[in-house]
Amino acid sequence: QVQLVESGGGLVQVGGSLTLSCAPSGSEFSFRTLGWYRQGPGKQRELVARVLERGRTEYADSVKGRFTISEDIANNIVYLQMNSLKPEDTAVYSCFALFPPSDETFWGQGTQVTVSS
Repeated sequence: QVQLVESGGGLVQVGGSLTLSCAPSGSEFSFRTLGWYRQGPGKQRELVARVLERGRTEYADSVKGRFTISEDIANNIVYLQMNSLKPEDTAVYSCFALFPPSDETFWGQGTQVTVSS
């Protein structure tokens, strides 16, 4: 059974940094896509960043230049480095991944990120 184990998150002041990690396990295949969605209070769910096949990355416009998604292939962990955090980054961040051959989507447990002003 595929599992995504998330860690990181917490409370940080405006301008601070946090790092989220997501470690997939249980699949005989490498993921096709892995990234994070977030949902803030009263907001719609938003795709924050994802890493695709061949190492391509995509970011929401709202986080470009501040967030970096990276892959530690040797340890099979993906990181989301979040810098210059703003109050509007406050949300529950959920790791997701799609695995071949079915491209079924799996989810992590979610982690709270709170940016205080």
